[in-house]
Amino acid sequence: RTESPREVVIWGCLRELGRDWQSLDTFSFRLKFIFGPAAVPALDLVDHRSVTRVVSPSGRTAYQVLGTSGKLYTCYSSCHFCTCPAFGFTVLQKSESLLCKHILAVYLSQALGACQELTVSEEQLTNILLAEEEDEG
Repeated sequence: RTESPREVVIWGCLRELGRDWQSLDTFSFRLKFIFGPAAVPALDLVDHRSVTRVVSPSGRTAYQVLGTSGKLYTCYSSCHFCTCPAFGFTVLQKSESLLCKHILAVYLSQALGACQELTVSEEQLTNILLAEEEDEG
C-alpha cells in the first residue's frame, strides 16, 4: 500500500519527534507547533493508555480510543479517519485541522509503542464497525 502525501508528512513528523521524545519539553513544543490544539489532549490520551489496536485473525485492524468524555471512538489509521464529531467538523467540513486528538493519539501510540492490543474474532470486529455505523445513522 502506498502512503498518501498526508501520511508521509505525518509519519515523518512523528519519526522526527520520536527521536527527541526523551526531552519532553522539546517534544511537547514541537508537537503543539505541528499539530496545534489537538497535541496536548492527544498526549493525555496516550498517557492514560486510551488507545487500543483491535486486530482480527485475517489481519484487519482498527483502533479504538476512549475519549475524555468516556465515549469510545473508532479510528482508521489506514485511511486517516475518526468517528468523533470533531473530526467530521474541523477536519472534513471546515478543513481547519489535519486531524483530531483521537487520530493523533493513535499515531503517537504507534510511534511510541504505547498501544494496547486486543485480538478479536472476525465477527467481533464486524460488530465493532457496524456499531459505529448505527451510531452515525
